[in-house]
Amino acid sequence: MADAICPSFRIQMSNTELILTNFNEIRRRSILLWKSLPESSIHWKPDPKAMSAIQLVRHVLEADYGWNIIINKGDMSNYTTPWRNRPFISIKDELEFAQYYRNQFLESVTNFTDSQLAETTIIHPGNGKPYKLGTYLLRIGYHESVHTGQFLSYLRLMGVERPDIWD
Repeated sequence: MADAICPSFRIQMSNTELILTNFNEIRRRSILLWKSLPESSIHWKPDPKAMSAIQLVRHVLEADYGWNIIINKGDMSNYTTPWRNRPFISIKDELEFAQYYRNQFLESVTNFTDSQLAETTIIHPGNGKPYKLGTYLLRIGYHESVHTGQFLSYLRLMGVERPDIWD
């Protein structure tokens, strides 16, 4: 994959290691932002139809559970989330509860070979479109990145000091 992105770019990582590094860097930055949210603001939302700050965090964390089913070609027809009926308590509580599912997701990704990344077709249940597994995994990272930007906007609108995530 690295060769396809930039033919002159060479690193000593497998495609899977590169994808995992990307996932971990995205999540590290998301957590920096999420932890900067004052507890008194977890239910803040920019308008009545938007997700609250904690709902947005849960949406990202909860997605790992669904992604893991999808990339392992599991059945999503009767999808039920482990977060169903869980109260929104705190960012810390969300992170702690999600860690098990994050680890499962990352373990699945760790086990994919380069040939699986390039040859396995994943059908996204939301739109029925086919994607190669490697491409699908990159799209998963993009999903969280978009919501990281959204969360930055939330913090700005709330007037909360935003941590420097551009290290």
